[in-house]
Amino acid sequence: MGPDPQYVGKLHSNSDKGDGSVKYILTGEGAGTIFIIDDTTGDIHSTKSLDREQKTHYVLHAQAIDRRTNKPLEPESEFIIKVQDINDNAPKFTDGPYIVTVPEMSEMGVIRTALHNMDREAREHYSVVIQAKDMAGQVGGLSGSTTVNITLTDVNDNPPRFPQKHYQLYVPESAQVGSAVGKIKANDADTGSNADMKYTIINGDGSGVFSISTDKETREGILSLKKPLNYEKKKSYTLNIEGANTHLDFRFSHLGPFKDVTMLKIIVGDVDEPPLFTMPSYVMEVYENAKIGTAVGTVTAQDPDTANSLVRYFIDHNTEEDKYFTIDASTGTIKTAKIFDREETPWYNITVAASEIDNPGLVSHVPVGVRILDVNDNPPELAREYDVVVCENAKPGQVIQTITAADKDYSANGARFHFSLDEGLSLNPNFTLRDNEDNTASILTRRRRYSRTTQDIYYLPVLISDGGVPPLSSSSTLTIRVCACERDGRVRTCHSEAFLSSAGLSTGALIAILLCVVILLAIVVLFITLRRSKKEPLIISEEDVRENVVTYDDEGGGEEDTEAFDITALRNPSAAEELKYRRDVRPEVKPVPRHHASSSLDSIDVQEFIKQRLAEADLDPSVPPYDSLQTYAYEGHRSEAGSISSLDSATTHSDQDYNYLGDWGPEFRKLAELYGEIESERTT
Repeated sequence: MGPDPQYVGKLHSNSDKGDGSVKYILTGEGAGTIFIIDDTTGDIHSTKSLDREQKTHYVLHAQAIDRRTNKPLEPESEFIIKVQDINDNAPKFTDGPYIVTVPEMSEMGVIRTALHNMDREAREHYSVVIQAKDMAGQVGGLSGSTTVNITLTDVNDNPPRFPQKHYQLYVPESAQVGSAVGKIKANDADTGSNADMKYTIINGDGSGVFSISTDKETREGILSLKKPLNYEKKKSYTLNIEGANTHLDFRFSHLGPFKDVTMLKIIVGDVDEPPLFTMPSYVMEVYENAKIGTAVGTVTAQDPDTANSLVRYFIDHNTEEDKYFTIDASTGTIKTAKIFDREETPWYNITVAASEIDNPGLVSHVPVGVRILDVNDNPPELAREYDVVVCENAKPGQVIQTITAADKDYSANGARFHFSLDEGLSLNPNFTLRDNEDNTASILTRRRRYSRTTQDIYYLPVLISDGGVPPLSSSSTLTIRVCACERDGRVRTCHSEAFLSSAGLSTGALIAILLCVVILLAIVVLFITLRRSKKEPLIISEEDVRENVVTYDDEGGGEEDTEAFDITALRNPSAAEELKYRRDVRPEVKPVPRHHASSSLDSIDVQEFIKQRLAEADLDPSVPPYDSLQTYAYEGHRSEAGSISSLDSATTHSDQDYNYLGDWGPEFRKLAELYGEIESERTT
């Protein structure tokens, strides 16, 4: 203490004679700063106040050297300076003031309770001042003090209690199911989890109508409605509700049961309610095609109140479907307002409303579904348009097409179909029909070979009937085309071709004949030209050869010239007309009068009618097709080629064998088929 240095100690060497020749040197911790040394006497002083609580000792090194030579007189030595403790620090509470929580009713602890069974609910907070003295409290010692704040924590030592033993609650009968209708609460002096409780309906006549749950935040019992109330049936309910702690402390079980019971009486309030339908929804049925005004069904609603007011019915016209029905306002009978078609709309949904006459504002609604029942009012038809083809080389009994039918009616009125040919017509010699009894039918051929030249299209009427009540039928006509096919049945062509004779000539053969005629005419013209050139020599004018004019002075001898060649024999007067590739000559035959049947159209047999008209057309020469003539100019007298007209070719027969045409390639296939067919028919 104080400004002067404090003497610590002294260093001395045996070599020191006291003449000042020895020099002392100090090194180590704090040397030169905290500790200084007199290099002549060896005295050590402390220049600063030392604090043992910061550093308890210092390690220093001392050495004595010759002042003149600076050589060490002794080896370096180590010494330790220890700092002695003095009572310079008073006691301190480093963490004060202290906050302590002690469970109420505690009996042990460093700080002990001075009172027995301290109750948190009576007093929760306490403050205690604590003093600490050193030197065992002797005179001269130091002391320190701190404050301890003590809070009593809660334990579950208080059971819940309802403020009242009887409660009463008013609930209107219009309360919605699932909604909260009231609250009840039991008080608990404890806090936190020790005050948590659960509410239960333990008995009573309303335990099936009401339920209770616990609000964890407010610790209230929430009473909810489980079933709808009806004032007219039951006007009040009685419930016994229990509230019990959920976290029990068995140390305090002697304080009694930690639960309480109260009685709750619920009064049901009367409310004017809307009419109540006898069913939540209705399903009605009506047949299609029923007359307007046909009764569909009846809905019924009643006033649930004791007044039992009269009910009025009406249809909510929110959609287009609601306009198809009407309803009797007094009886609730629903009737049709239009004629229905099940195939168009099989189901209708409408909404019927009911209101009290005394209070029209109270309205209730009910959905009504109307199913349209099926009536067999649609005949069966072919499922699609069929393109039926028969090959020219078809065999008897061959299936050329399988057909199916469709019916717009319900399956009960159209699931089974029967196929047949029209019984009113005569037996068809070309085709027949077979019912497969699986709602399909097969079209079969009845003869061998069909010819496009004879007839390229056939019509087959098919009668289809269903299994409804009553059964309906319809007639459909199949169009059958005759086509040329390969041997494997693939269709090659179905187009009709023109033929010059019954035997038939292909386009290649016709071109060949025309080419021969043209060559023949060219030869004739060349022959005539040569004859003229020999009779009258060619004269070329020598006066002006630049023009290179060839002069033909022979104009003919006129009518008296018998030597000139008469070229009119080679010309056909019709050749001067406009060039025509084909000319149809209408025969000068009067048309045969046709006699029409005097019977009405309803009694005409269609098949017989067609046959009669076909026979009249075949025997009438005044109608097309006429004989086709082609002009090839004049062929000369007594031509060996003869006429190429088809008028007489049908009566001539040739013994020529045309089977070799099949070996000439695809170009002669048609010609081979035509001649081969004629040959085969002739042999059969």
